[in-house]
Amino acid sequence: MSKGKYERWITVEGLTMIGGWAREGCTDEQIAHNIGISRSTLNEWKKKFPDISDTLKKGKEVVDYQVENALLKRALGYTFTEKKYELVKMSDEEYYAKKMQIVNRYKLEHPEATMEDIRVVELGVSKYKSVVMEERVKEIAPDTTAQIFWLKNRKPAKWRDKQEIEHSGSMNNNVNFSGLSLEELRRLAKDAID
Repeated sequence: MSKGKYERWITVEGLTMIGGWAREGCTDEQIAHNIGISRSTLNEWKKKFPDISDTLKKGKEVVDYQVENALLKRALGYTFTEKKYELVKMSDEEYYAKKMQIVNRYKLEHPEATMEDIRVVELGVSKYKSVVMEERVKEIAPDTTAQIFWLKNRKPAKWRDKQEIEHSGSMNNNVNFSGLSLEELRRLAKDAID
């Protein structure tokens, strides 16, 4: 593995590109080529860097299912709860408890923190909390476009625009135009148009 080459690909931007290629349907070999490495190197990276492996899996499988589920949900309609929040000032006791919780968590996560660092964290704790003031259940009606798309793709024999219809039997057309003059044929054609 070339030293440092993987570093570009484990960044947010690099993982986004890898995920995009996976969503476009690229194979591992094509993705490795796009990165500029061999497929075996990509396989090693997938073992060594879980972010790369997870990005490829999500790009290839999960996104397809997420889109299918979203399309089905939209086709059938759904309900959701809309919540409206308001900022309310906390009591002194609530504020102190929240501040201590945040400071203690910060101390655990940053044992090297100075008193000045801790003071900055304390000052950043808001005296307000977000409180749900109203909840309302909303309904999203089924979407006929999503239904049509779903049915045309899932049941094409029944729902596609072009239907295959078989006709059995025969059609008999016993009209003989051979005895008519050119002028009579033109008159018949003109009458058929009008």
